[in-house]
Amino acid sequence: MTKSAMITLCGRPNVGKSTLTNALVGEKVAIVSNKPQTTRNRINAIVSRGETQFVLMDTPGFHKPRTRLGDYMVNVVRESVADVDCVLLLVEPVAAIGPQEEALIERIRQAGVPALLVINKIDTVEKTRLLEVMALYAGAFDFDAILPVSAKTGEGLEELMAELDKYAVEGPHFFPEDMITDQPERQICAELVREQLLQCLDKEIPHGTAVEVTRFSERDNGLVDLEVTIYCEKDSHKGIIIGKKGSMLKKIGEQARASIEEFLGTRVNLQTWVKVKENWRDSMAQLRNFGFTEQ
Repeated sequence: MTKSAMITLCGRPNVGKSTLTNALVGEKVAIVSNKPQTTRNRINAIVSRGETQFVLMDTPGFHKPRTRLGDYMVNVVRESVADVDCVLLLVEPVAAIGPQEEALIERIRQAGVPALLVINKIDTVEKTRLLEVMALYAGAFDFDAILPVSAKTGEGLEELMAELDKYAVEGPHFFPEDMITDQPERQICAELVREQLLQCLDKEIPHGTAVEVTRFSERDNGLVDLEVTIYCEKDSHKGIIIGKKGSMLKKIGEQARASIEEFLGTRVNLQTWVKVKENWRDSMAQLRNFGFTEQ
């Protein structure tokens, strides 16, 4: 008897949704950084355990949007908190409910779906402080369970999976057993390049970048030729991304190539270019070109 469960992960930016997704899958399927709004699209990650398949939907951080891209990201979250078997609301171990959490709790209430509260990053605080956080959220909404975890260390993840098993329903699996994500290889490679932009660049610049894979081909010897274009919003940003004598772009390319080679399991010849598309985050046509379309 096969069972499946559709699970949405939601929360404010930088709460650790993608780190938790990767930890539960056991492999990297979502990029991570210490900057907010790293995830821009909904990512489906697949965890297969015995006869049960869990589809984890990692969503963008819920925030107050300032661009049309931000509007799109927030809408992805709102639409994902419905028609699922369970919602995981991720929060940090802080005894305060912010406006993002209040809005998400209200969306969960409107959708009428079961919800678990997951308090992430418990490795960063004394365990006694968790009681106050748990009591605060228990008073705000009738969560089915409140689970303290650390996506970084793995603490509490087995207990979380055991809880999620309660929401699995009998029926066929949605994806083949050997799949861990529904993202195409080209998309993951583009995201791994963008991850290095987030890691290497400061302030607003990485948030104004988009990455497009323009060539993906494999030679007879297994080497993959990958051509990537990085788009930014200003000429001044282009200069910063390229760096003095190309030093920054070289650094980004080397680190991205290492990540892509690890993901693909083969050698990669990565070529990168930088182009300017002014205010692309507020252009519906450009957003569609970069794959930001309705779910």
